[in-house]
Amino acid sequence: MQVTRFVACTVLSVAGLSLVSQVHAQSVVKADGSSTVYPITEAVAEDFQKSKQNKVRVTVGISGTGGGFKKFCRGETDVSNASRPITKKEIEDCKAAGIQFIEMPVAYDALTVVVNPKNTWAKTMTVEQLKAIWEPAAQGKITSWKQVNPEWPDRPLKLYGPGADSGTFEYFTEAINGRAKATRGDFTASEDDNVLVQGVSRDVGGLGYFGYAYYIENKDKLQAVSVAAGGKAAVVPSVQSVVNGTYQPLARPIFIYVNAKSVERSEVKEFVEFYMKNGEKLATEVKYVPLPAKAYTYNLDHFAKRQLGTKFGGENKVGMTIEALMKIEAQ
Repeated sequence: MQVTRFVACTVLSVAGLSLVSQVHAQSVVKADGSSTVYPITEAVAEDFQKSKQNKVRVTVGISGTGGGFKKFCRGETDVSNASRPITKKEIEDCKAAGIQFIEMPVAYDALTVVVNPKNTWAKTMTVEQLKAIWEPAAQGKITSWKQVNPEWPDRPLKLYGPGADSGTFEYFTEAINGRAKATRGDFTASEDDNVLVQGVSRDVGGLGYFGYAYYIENKDKLQAVSVAAGGKAAVVPSVQSVVNGTYQPLARPIFIYVNAKSVERSEVKEFVEFYMKNGEKLATEVKYVPLPAKAYTYNLDHFAKRQLGTKFGGENKVGMTIEALMKIEAQ
């Protein structure tokens, strides 16, 4: 009996060592950050893993842009997904930790305002109306649709939006309220856009906002709002309105940031190169607006030269068109 146990244990030990060897043989690339950028990076990760016959594993988390940068600047991740440019504070945090980075725009997003499909009154909204709803002064005061427009019904207004760690939250509040993170606090917040989708889809008086891809994925449950700015006609979010620059001020570039030290590892270098070579196709596949092909070529060139830092000066560029972004990238 003792001999049998010894043999069994030996076999288990050998099997265990074999399993450990397999785990160590599989390299890992860690990405985290924006839920908006997540669908693209996840699609790239899936195709990249297949191309490497699953010898490389890519993990993609959703901590929000701000949450992702916190991990990135602590050296916990290789790639940070971001739905806005890195801020001055985040640049300082990375510098203090000795983290250098390479910035790459990967697509354009139409930040989409959504209502319940049964909402028949607010198919079009102005930036001023959105501000009246979301500005800090509206907290506890603007609680009915009728208060926003007297022609709208006296129905409770229920708000759903990204949490404070979200780049979408920062971009929207700056674009609509004039200052990043300046907002009323009495709304249902979540870093998971699927929670926001569910909230608005179940509430006739619901209003929310998130990335275009999440709207497209759930358009049978939601209705996109056309947005009017600067006295111009209202524009519906779409690939065409982002490309031609008419969907303003809620069209924006989205990014990945790569830890320069991580690039010394072949699996990270190859993943980023794969991302840029397939980004145009995969961005389209997950319903984002791809950048012009030359943008991905710029990225590959900057990556090969290890061009460090940001071209945005630690600030958001609200209302930046694809054409304006390309001029920055060409520098």
